[in-house]
Amino acid sequence: MRGLIIRNTGSWYIVRTDDGQLLECKIKGNFRLKGIRSTNPVAVGDYVTVVSGPDGVTGLINGIEDRRNYVIRKASNLSKQSHIIAANVDLAALVVTISQPETSTTFIDRFLASTEAYDIPVLIVFNKVDILDDDETARMSQLADLYCSIGYDCIMCSAARGDGLGRLEEYLKDKVTLLSGNSGVGKSTLLNRLVPGAEARTADISTAHGTGTHTTTFSQMFFLPSGGSIIDTPGIKGFGTFDMERYEVTHYFKEIFSVGAECRFSNCTHTNEPGCAVLKAVEDGRIALSRYSSYLSVLDDEGDSKYRQGY
Repeated sequence: MRGLIIRNTGSWYIVRTDDGQLLECKIKGNFRLKGIRSTNPVAVGDYVTVVSGPDGVTGLINGIEDRRNYVIRKASNLSKQSHIIAANVDLAALVVTISQPETSTTFIDRFLASTEAYDIPVLIVFNKVDILDDDETARMSQLADLYCSIGYDCIMCSAARGDGLGRLEEYLKDKVTLLSGNSGVGKSTLLNRLVPGAEARTADISTAHGTGTHTTTFSQMFFLPSGGSIIDTPGIKGFGTFDMERYEVTHYFKEIFSVGAECRFSNCTHTNEPGCAVLKAVEDGRIALSRYSSYLSVLDDEGDSKYRQGY
């Protein structure tokens, strides 16, 4: 029997079968994905085969269909393994905030690089526009202009007030969308607005550190009234890249890859080589320093340092 993973609580998975049943399933004991060292062999968005138990409400996952794509990050506690955030997605909506909490450009760029590696389009959602002062609004506009110039769509909204949600719904319609971002950026509030009855828990921001607290503790798929679905995931404090070779990193920074074609050496790492067009573009302001710094940080991802808590 075929089904779709719509919820992952760690040891149990909720599978919606093709005929509409909901089964609470476990994974067959020796089930492993070939070629992927992962803390979770299946993820929300995966299509699987299941065997229904005699009670009709539980089952056993015994197979997985090939994925179109997936979003992956470094496991936070196991240096040699990855964590698959979601599978088979059409769009990744990265929710970011300028304040309460502030999302770092390094975090944004690492997320973009990881999705770029699997050809997943990204929509950057600037949330909490209602709480920004003039300087913060200017900062948001600068960042939006930067990412739009690179080729990423950006929208501004306020989940608390409902501003901009109509435009967001247009992007999400009829797509499988991963909803991701730091803890505290308002993903749960957005979800509650977009999916009546989702009842996702929300929490206040820590005033001591300006950071969010985890309110989503597992991944779950919600179905949009207008068509499509959202995969809601726990807030991410860090985003460590996984299995990126140094020579590949430039491919996942669009503007660096484009300018890099002008470098003197075809294997230029854009760090200290003579005749490097990327270094010249950074110096001239044609490539943002924040993007170049993020590129260097991913290049530096080696060994146990691949998961960077501070990002």
